[in-house]
Amino acid sequence: MTSATPAPAKRIAHRSAGALAFLLIASFWLSTVVSELFGSHATVAAVKQTILYAMIVLIPALAVTGATGFSLAGGRGGGRVDAKRRRMPFIAANGILILVPSAVFLAMKAQAGSFDTSFYAVQAVELVAGAVNLTLIGRNIADGLAMTGRLRRRRPA
Repeated sequence: MTSATPAPAKRIAHRSAGALAFLLIASFWLSTVVSELFGSHATVAAVKQTILYAMIVLIPALAVTGATGFSLAGGRGGGRVDAKRRRMPFIAANGILILVPSAVFLAMKAQAGSFDTSFYAVQAVELVAGAVNLTLIGRNIADGLAMTGRLRRRRPA
């Protein structure tokens, strides 16, 4: 194996961790919206607590995705690689500065039964930040698939 060919295990780890992170964030977002629209306060509290516990899986998945992505890219640069690199600090900062603290705050408020203005304000911020991360991670996935030839862009007619 040459140094230009990444180890299959590293590629599998990158793809698996990235897909897991994306699916977890999507499930957090969707379960939040559904529980808020159709569930009781007890359901919302259960969803918030589950999201908080699932961070134990999400945070390492994001770390593995980032680390293996940087390793797979090596010294390469160019359009899609550079775009993915530029998105990663925003994804990480959004998660560390907004999503994780929001999850902790919302779980604590929900467990206390305190569904007040601050709960819903933070909930709104969390939903927007989650949608931003889903969009950015989705673009990284699309760029990764395009780089490997698994996703082909349609040409305009």
